[in-house]
Amino acid sequence: MKTQSKNWFRQLQGELIASYEAIERAAGSDARFELQSWERPGGGGGTMAVLRGQVFEKAGVNFSEVHGEFSEQFRTTLPGTEASAGFWASGVSVVVHPRSPQVPAVHFNTRHIITGKSWFGGGADLTPVVADDDDTALFHEALKGACDAHEVADYASYKEACDRYFFLPHRQEARGVGGIFFDALNSGDKQADFAFVQQLGRSFLDVYPRLVNAHANEPYGEPQRAAQLRKRGRYVEFNLIHDRGTRFGLETGGNTEAILMSLPPLASW
Repeated sequence: MKTQSKNWFRQLQGELIASYEAIERAAGSDARFELQSWERPGGGGGTMAVLRGQVFEKAGVNFSEVHGEFSEQFRTTLPGTEASAGFWASGVSVVVHPRSPQVPAVHFNTRHIITGKSWFGGGADLTPVVADDDDTALFHEALKGACDAHEVADYASYKEACDRYFFLPHRQEARGVGGIFFDALNSGDKQADFAFVQQLGRSFLDVYPRLVNAHANEPYGEPQRAAQLRKRGRYVEFNLIHDRGTRFGLETGGNTEAILMSLPPLASW
């Protein structure tokens, strides 16, 4: 299962990179992802891939596979660590900050974690500057389709979990227009769980470029750009205060630049 999942995450990283570079080429840009491999001192490592282009002001598509032992403090926060602090984790993480405020920002990740227990987690959510009902519907339709195709997944509960999680309590506002979020997926059928994770990756690979292509050439002015930078400020607040993936990466000695890849190149408050 470790081999299957890490190979899938690597494959998905490559397909996402190819997709976003194709969008840049179609816009007349020769921007490419810069790849940087890293090693974790305690075991494992990954590949950080970041693109700065014409369509995507900053897009990150990271792969990691790490293993080792949790600190005594952190092991108490995860299941399966009662008898041993050992862990293995692999996943792919995507955050895209488009240059145009007309194009929504997006986040996606899926992961496989093994301690004394084994489970999958992940999700995807959309963060437009101004919500577009058609975009929101299309995005949710893609995620719902991935869930509905697999009995182990529950779109309704995953959507509700996303709305709860991607929320800034100190501002009493949602980060975006939602999506799905799931954790501790262990139905008892590992292959069924893994099949859903793969389907979710394919669905995300398909739907987001459609949203980009629908809006990338729309005109915008300084007011829209200013609103985009303020919205990015909210994104930064969430990722530094509330994001579990940020904490997991830092607590397990991951690559700091890869962990903070999600932060936008520019933001305002």
